Amino acid sequence: MTPRQRQHGAALLLLLAVISLAAASVLIGAFGRNTQQAERQQRTLATLAQAREALLGFAATQGRLPRPAASALDGRERAADCADDAECNGFLPWVTLGVAGVDAWGKLLRYSVTPAMARAPIVSFSAIADRVVLTRGERGDFAFVAGQAQCDVSAQCLPVVLFSQGKDHYGMAASGVRQRNTARDNLDEAANDSASRSFITRPASDNTALPGGTFDDMLTWITLPTLYQRMRAARNLP
Repeated sequence: MTPRQRQHGAALLLLLAVISLAAASVLIGAFGRNTQQAERQQRTLATLAQAREALLGFAATQGRLPRPAASALDGRERAADCADDAECNGFLPWVTLGVAGVDAWGKLLRYSVTPAMARAPIVSFSAIADRVVLTRGERGDFAFVAGQAQCDVSAQCLPVVLFSQGKDHYGMAASGVRQRNTARDNLDEAANDSASRSFITRPASDNTALPGGTFDDMLTWITLPTLYQRMRAARNLP
């Protein structure tokens, strides 16, 4: 091998090393971002679970669920009863409950409660829980996850739905600044942002081709039997 050939070989090895290092940096960066995202998702799930438990505790002691927060900057529950479903949809009353009011991305947790369940006393034989949660099938058709099309005394739906609006699109920061929606295809996230009674849950996805578009909302809820069981255990349900 001539000196020139050795120089070319060394240069080629150096180039391969630089390319490999760059590729490794990209992979490490992507792994770090994915790990951070997963950690925030887990923290948000834990925050939602804590809030759900606090709601049950509040109902057990107060004989009702709390009303939504007074505003994005005031975490106390609204002073007046909800006149309709829209007024009982807003933000989790985190100060009243004594819990964190934001998810791991700093957005306020959304909260929607059946008006009849936010008034004491809740009359179990006549009060109707009216919140519902749906999901989408592979073809885009909706199916009920909790509740049904008609909510009545004999076929109850949900008393309350609680959710995080995830990392991207929509949501209100704790500072009171609304996050802009920068996507055009996220129909299900848009529906949740404006909903009062009917909410959508789906696996997270950034695939714009899926029915309903990209989605990263994280929902939880309380069933009526669970709520009544906790209230009866506390002897606070007529």
